[in-house]
Amino acid sequence: MTTITIELPEDLAEEARRHGLLAASAVEAMIRETLRRRAARELLEAAGELAAAELPPLTLAEIQEEVDAVRSRRRQRAARA
Repeated sequence: MTTITIELPEDLAEEARRHGLLAASAVEAMIRETLRRRAARELLEAAGELAAAELPPLTLAEIQEEVDAVRSRRRQRAARA
């Protein structure tokens, strides 16, 4: 567990306290939600970049090759663990 200290303007801190936003569980929930939203935004940005690249679609054989390669890497990692 990590402890953090933050400095807030007194009026903001008081309002946040009244609404229960300074409780550890509330801060954790806000951070998790922010990280989730950021990850979703980054995924959408990457999807947009991929669409803009106008790459030709993969064939079924190429997709299968990628799936086989991922499965092979997973098996290798599992064997080392």
